[in-house]
Amino acid sequence: MSSNLYIPKTCMHCGNAFVARTTVTKYCGDTCAKKAYKARKRNQKIQATLTQDMKKQHEVVSNPDLNAVHNKDFLSVTEASQLIGVSRWTIQRMIKQGRLKAVPFGRKRILARWQIENLFN
Repeated sequence: MSSNLYIPKTCMHCGNAFVARTTVTKYCGDTCAKKAYKARKRNQKIQATLTQDMKKQHEVVSNPDLNAVHNKDFLSVTEASQLIGVSRWTIQRMIKQGRLKAVPFGRKRILARWQIENLFN
């Protein structure tokens, strides 16, 4: 069953003029339809990634663990680095140099909070 319709249209992907045989045709051919599909999927992935990044940023800002670090008397190396805004490796170096004293506690190293505060006094 063929259509007797001849509708002049413009391809939504490449912008070229073509004659459509149905009322729902959007693209001039299979190639443009495939390219438009890939572009649509690519944009969906980008939007999903941006949405996830925004959610992660909101989690970091509203994360109660950062406030909990300010109230602890003993800190892990990671928590100490977060408290003063340096990398973990900087804290590790300071421990190795003897500027900070850390006590092994299981698989972690624990520092007293007063040591961090005394660095700046």
